[in-house]
Order: sequence, then structure tokens, then C-alpha cells
Amino acid sequence: MRLDAALSREGSLKGTLLMPLARGRIGGYDSERMAFGFTMLNGDQEIECQISDAAMDELAGTRGTPSMARQAQFVALRDAVEKIASDLHDGGSMVKGATIRIFTKHIAKRG
Repeated sequence: MRLDAALSREGSLKGTLLMPLARGRIGGYDSERMAFGFTMLNGDQEIECQISDAAMDELAGTRGTPSMARQAQFVALRDAVEKIASDLHDGGSMVKGATIRIFTKHIAKRG
């Protein structure tokens, strides 16, 4: 059986979960892109990641956070943001070397 045929919709191999990405470093706020940068590690490979202002506010349940407060907001939400980045990576649609970008469409809507 081919490997891609063995992958289930949940991103697992016949009951074996794929290894999530590990925590990397905090990059900082990019005012041109209106996004906060950070990295994740896949073994020894560093993967660049970004989360948009709107996505971070959506995750926090707020709006209009000032840019100077973005790092503190990221630190408070870091576990959730990194899980989303890891899930996007494990989803298999990422091009090797591409930046993982998190937008509001990646944030689960609150009921």
C-alpha cells in the first residue's frame, strides 16, 4: 500500500499519530504583514510561522489589540497558536520550506 493511501483524514498512519511540531523561538511582530512571527521545529528543521493580527484576536476573543501588545498576547496564546501551526503542517498541504501562515479561517469559531 502506498504511504499516501494509508494516511487517514485525521492525519494518522493506521492508528499511529504523526509527530507534532516542537516549540521554536519567538520572532516578533511584523508591522508590514500585520502578523506575529515565530518558529516551530520538525526535528532539526526550523519552520517559519506567522499568525495574523485578526487570527490572534479571534483566538483571544477580542478585537483591535495594539501592535505593542502583540508579543504578550502571543505568549498568552502560545500553546493554542502552536497547536494550530502543527495541525496545519501535519495536514500535508504545506510546501517544504514554505511559511505556515495562520489566518482567521484556521481558528475554530466559538459556539
